[in-house]
Amino acid sequence: MSTQHNIAAAAAHELPTEALLMQLSGGAFISQAVSVAAKLGLADLLKERPKQVSELAAETRMHERSLYRLLRCLASVGVFAEIDPQVFGLTPLAEPLRTDAPNSVRDLVIFMGEPWHWRVYGEMLYSVETGQSAWGRVNDGDVFDYFGKHPAESEIFNRAMTNLSRLAIPVVVEAYDFKGIGTLADIAGGHGLLLSGILKANPDLKGWLFDLPQVLEGATAMLEQEGVAERVELRRGSFFESVPAGADAYLMKHIIHDWDDERSLTILRNIHRAMPEHGKLLLVEMVIAPGNEPHFGKVQDLEMLVSPGGIERTADEYRELYKQAGFELTRIIQTASPLSIIEGVKARR
Repeated sequence: MSTQHNIAAAAAHELPTEALLMQLSGGAFISQAVSVAAKLGLADLLKERPKQVSELAAETRMHERSLYRLLRCLASVGVFAEIDPQVFGLTPLAEPLRTDAPNSVRDLVIFMGEPWHWRVYGEMLYSVETGQSAWGRVNDGDVFDYFGKHPAESEIFNRAMTNLSRLAIPVVVEAYDFKGIGTLADIAGGHGLLLSGILKANPDLKGWLFDLPQVLEGATAMLEQEGVAERVELRRGSFFESVPAGADAYLMKHIIHDWDDERSLTILRNIHRAMPEHGKLLLVEMVIAPGNEPHFGKVQDLEMLVSPGGIERTADEYRELYKQAGFELTRIIQTASPLSIIEGVKARR
């Protein structure tokens, strides 16, 4: 647990319980404030030096006093700092809002605050009551059908997923030994950033990048930028129908958590049919820990509930899912992050 988390937890315990509960219920204001700061590019504007609010307001064309109120609130929780009256600078917590930060989450934060995404949280009661995704109630249709019809929104989503992939690369590469794998198939791998990172760390490895045709349109530029285009074969299709056969290992990051058990089993059984007997299945997901301990997966699970209609699962739930799809769960490897690598092989007959 981080020092900042310990300090925040200690401060929280000094508050009356009703005050702490009010702070929790007001978390929506902080979430939206961080998203607004990301959209305005405030961290980028403060990269070189602290600035007066008047200067920031002129650069962003925002209402000066209102911008100050936004920054004052964010500074109170450690995102930016008011170092002199009306003068703000970056903090370690604000650095990942920079576009060029190696650990940037700016695009992810923007996605979280977009109106078409934000409104879904207001319908959480509907999801709890019915077990159905609130996304369709708000946006008229399945999440991924929606993105197929709205290219601008789809691009925001894809950039957010690229943020997540960039954060996943070092922890996945560090945690898992890819030696002995000749061809790695990244199923629903988007533009291929995670696959690129794994290939760069494993020079003898070749990759297949599998996704929908419209998604792969942006993959070539990414693969060329990462210097691995010659080692990657693009494969187009839908994992609900089939996946390319014959890879030594099949990788999926943040895919199975998007779907309920029935649709997850369809995907996994398609991989089972395509995978050779010696193959491996590698899911990069958050595995929910039992008990009352904090875990980001427990928060992320509510996103899965209201948005795509998926679920973050426990180890036992993944073990059962693998079993029903014809796999044996061999091990769960915890990375230096909330992510785990859930390894499986074909079950013995």
